[in-house]
Amino acid sequence: MIRTYTPADHTALVDLFARAGVDSPSGTLWEHLPSEQMVYLDPYIEHCPDTLFLAEVDGELVGYLTGCPDGALLPSEDDLMMRAIRQHKVTLRPRSMPFFLRALADAATAKLRGRELASGTDGDERWPAHLHINLVPEARGTGAAQGLMTAWQDWLTAAGSPGCHLQTLVENTRAVRFFEKSGFVAHGPTPLVPGVRHAGHRVHQQTMVWSPPAGSWP
Repeated sequence: MIRTYTPADHTALVDLFARAGVDSPSGTLWEHLPSEQMVYLDPYIEHCPDTLFLAEVDGELVGYLTGCPDGALLPSEDDLMMRAIRQHKVTLRPRSMPFFLRALADAATAKLRGRELASGTDGDERWPAHLHINLVPEARGTGAAQGLMTAWQDWLTAAGSPGCHLQTLVENTRAVRFFEKSGFVAHGPTPLVPGVRHAGHRVHQQTMVWSPPAGSWP
């Protein structure tokens, strides 16, 4: 079942946030869930609860999609990240230090080579909406992700949104195929994501965009 978030879901959603994304290339950041939650979950609960969609099986949450109709409704991802890092002092936490040391090294290398690093969501007015979607591993391939995406795209179409963008990883080929199946297309460069590694290798940001079919607005 696909439905929207209610305040009664908060505890279960926070637990789901901790479990979802396991084994995906973007599943591990700086190893401190409270601060990561401040960036990738809490702002959507606070500012966009009506477009926070949940997938439920037998009364248990197995996936979520945090949809934001317009990025202007939220602080930038970079600002949220800096606020969370400062508040929780995660750069001083032993489990988090390797991530930040890698990020510093990646930034230095990129500067020397004149290359761009990945940042938060962009602000192209053609695709003002954006989303994050995540499922527990056992829910992948069950249709839950497609149900979440369909609910979000239907909402955007009914609201008259010009379009939506998202950011995934080039190396997350499963996610890229899913987004392509949902009508998203790759857009722009693929800069390095500082600090993040998957299977010991660097990863790169892939922006993808989607617009409602022409003539579909009410």
